[in-house]
Amino acid sequence: MLIYQVGAPILRQVAQPVDPSEPAVQKLAQEMLQIVKKKGGMGLASPQVGYPWQIIVIASHPNDRYPYAPLREPFVIINPQLISHTSEVETDWEGCLSVPNKRGQVDRYRQVEVHYLDIQGREKKEVFSDFIARIFQHEFDHLQGQLFIDKVPPQSLVSEAEYRQIVQSKMSATRRNLP
Repeated sequence: MLIYQVGAPILRQVAQPVDPSEPAVQKLAQEMLQIVKKKGGMGLASPQVGYPWQIIVIASHPNDRYPYAPLREPFVIINPQLISHTSEVETDWEGCLSVPNKRGQVDRYRQVEVHYLDIQGREKKEVFSDFIARIFQHEFDHLQGQLFIDKVPPQSLVSEAEYRQIVQSKMSATRRNLP
């Protein structure tokens, strides 16, 4: 399945609610879980794979790009509604499968409360914090036709290689400061 890149009109469309019991929705959600796993991504929104539907996959796991990411079993969010958020904002690095080889620092709320349907169509209300909240907000933006680069000052965008050097530098500094 193709991941649409920045410039594709579908990435700027507002996604529409879907019925999780529809076979096409179930099939797409399963395919999105496979794609995010194969690509090593932290999340994926259905517009990124060509469907203007309100479907998000979150798959947080530590890796060389995000060594401090929490491990959470991948899960599907359908028709999300952002209910509330804390006033506290945190700035951190983000990238996107639809914006290859670019990283930027984005301000995100540290905690968000979300109402959504799971893959079985059950209603859920959940509070996401820190890194999971960041992933959710990033993917939720996709459903609104927004990309992370819309929130990054142009001078703050870096290449993937530059970003990896920054992460390695931070990891080395952390190791030096350990007893």
